Amino acid sequence: MRIGLISDTHGLLRPEAAAFLQGCDHLVHAGDVGDARVLAELAAIAPLHAIRGNVDTGDWAGALPETLEVQLGGVRLFVVHDSRQLDLDPSARGIDVVVSGHSHRPLVEERAGVLYINPGSAGRRRFRLPVSAGELRIDGVRLAPRIVELLPPAATG
Repeated sequence: MRIGLISDTHGLLRPEAAAFLQGCDHLVHAGDVGDARVLAELAAIAPLHAIRGNVDTGDWAGALPETLEVQLGGVRLFVVHDSRQLDLDPSARGIDVVVSGHSHRPLVEERAGVLYINPGSAGRRRFRLPVSAGELRIDGVRLAPRIVELLPPAATG
């Protein structure tokens, strides 16, 4: 199973992100969607699980939960926009993966047996941070996370 991970689109679903997510079995958007059109475009690619981020306001965003727990391919995922607002012990709750966004910084890290993934920002570039998305491949009990830069790195000079 291939789960596409995206966050911080801020109203922009880049063609590079849409192309990367093609062929996924499910998509997870970790907030700061920015526009309901992004949700519609993602849902046309694969079944979508999305949460509300701090910039998601208005009637369209009211239907999105602030956090989400979902089981995909036998793996329990907990989705929260800002991982600093995680108010539970994922390991004690039997969660395998925490997916977050907010910082715009891609991250793959294991802590106390829980995999933490932040796919970074797939929207407009912020500072010199990468424009990225991620995937989580599930093969039985094996989890294979990956972050992919969607655009060339920002100029450093």
